[in-house]
Order: sequence, then structure tokens, then C-alpha cells
Amino acid sequence: MAKTGRTSNRASSPFPDITKLVERLNLPGLDVGKIAEAQRKNIEALTQANQSAFEGMQELAKRQMEILQKAATEWQEAMTEAANRESTNAAQRAELAEKTFSKAFASMRELAETASQAQTQAWEVIQKRFQENVTDLRDMLRPPK
Repeated sequence: MAKTGRTSNRASSPFPDITKLVERLNLPGLDVGKIAEAQRKNIEALTQANQSAFEGMQELAKRQMEILQKAATEWQEAMTEAANRESTNAAQRAELAEKTFSKAFASMRELAETASQAQTQAWEVIQKRFQENVTDLRDMLRPPK
């Protein structure tokens, strides 16, 4: 199949058709290059935010698995120990339950903090790009000196 020049244009710029359309409008004071550059930066910011969120969720899943494995191992050890001791009383069982729940709550708190950090990092990328867009728009609308 023969390749057309149109396909190669699409590969070089993510917005070739829009750029050509805006150029044909020939609006005075409209810098198509700046608009295309702003859109490129927007895509980069979204990509970076998605990457940050993805990495955060990977870390969260990894940590959840580690916590689950550790909890299962500790629970198995505690049950084996309790089964081997016939004299385990209610106070000892209550103490064991309290320790187990304390560890579980600490783990949940850690996971919540990890998720929060991932969201914050992704949001900061988007917020920074938004501020840059506002500045770029203000500069484009400012009358030439």
C-alpha cells in the first residue's frame, strides 16, 4: 500500500489538521505555533500525571500485598502458638486481638497516606500546567507593544 504525505504529517504532529484549519482562518494576532505548543505541553502534563498516578497505584498494590502476606504469616504463627498452649486465657486472646487490630489499622493508615501522596503528585502536575495555560493565554491576549 502506498503511503501518502498526509500520514507522515500526522506522525510529525499530533494536531496537523487543526493547525492547518487555524492557519486557513488567518486570524490576526493568532499564533498557531503557540497554540500547538500549548497543546503539546498539555499532553505532556497529562502523560506525566498519569504516570505519577500509575506509579503510585503500583506502589500501593505492592504494599498491600506485602501487608497481606505479613498479616497472614503472623496470624498463622499466632494460631499455631495458641494451639500449642492449652493455657491461653481470655486476657491473652484479647491482647493478641488488640495487637492484630492495631497493626491492621496502622497498615490501613499507611496505605491511605500512600494513595493520598499519589493523588497529590498527579494533581500538582495538572495544577502547574493549568497555571501555565493561564499565563500563556494572558500573554497571547496582551496587545503587542
